[in-house]
Amino acid sequence: MKKPTWVIDKERARRASASETVWLFGLHAVRDALQNPMRERLRLVCGKNAADKLAEAIGISGMEPEIVDVRKFASLVPIAADSVHQGVALEVKPLDWGKLRDACSHARLVVVLDRVTDPHNVGAVLRSAEVFGAAAVIAPHRHSAPETGALAKTASGALERQPYMRVKNLSDAMEELRGMGFRLLGLAGEAEMTLADGLAEAGADPIALVLGAEGPGMREKTQETCDRLVRIPFSGEFGSLNVSNAAAVSLYAAASRM
Repeated sequence: MKKPTWVIDKERARRASASETVWLFGLHAVRDALQNPMRERLRLVCGKNAADKLAEAIGISGMEPEIVDVRKFASLVPIAADSVHQGVALEVKPLDWGKLRDACSHARLVVVLDRVTDPHNVGAVLRSAEVFGAAAVIAPHRHSAPETGALAKTASGALERQPYMRVKNLSDAMEELRGMGFRLLGLAGEAEMTLADGLAEAGADPIALVLGAEGPGMREKTQETCDRLVRIPFSGEFGSLNVSNAAAVSLYAAASRM
């Protein structure tokens, strides 16, 4: 009997996911990945100087590095030619942070990103989320930045410690957060309520800060799923923040009330 198309597509997606790998680069990103017991590490390529600087982390990982001539580095590993690799690259499997409920059920603060596809923005948000104690950064599996070397480098190690959970359906994940008691505050420049007032209204409830991409912002369904839309007050005529800056400001405000 012929398999239904949806079954074939699901099996194909599962095989693709199993074979997916990521190349991390740069001393900081690679060092943290080498020291992360959750990481499945496949191949370490580095120059002699980088190997010396990473000696302790390499020892912890138990990996055998491939020592190469850094002048030929770009031709040996599949990373962008303009990447600031610092003479080291590590092939890994993407991290699996498990189920949303397990990561967030006892949390006080999370970040939700809708259609934020720039890896540098996501990396910066992960870094801020770690600094201000957010339990996770949640994004849709489609239309979001996947794990990449550029994201990891911008995150400055946070990718290895800060759960970055890409979910099948963002609005369903938001409803699941609401079921755990989270107040969903969506950041929108046109909102009447300020972030401070939204946080005050939430009282002691845990907070999910929802941010959309620059330009298109949150999708309509995402906005509708939020409990409140709030804005960061600004002075003067220029009232727009980069999404990673908006995340940092709102994370600080939310963390300060706890």
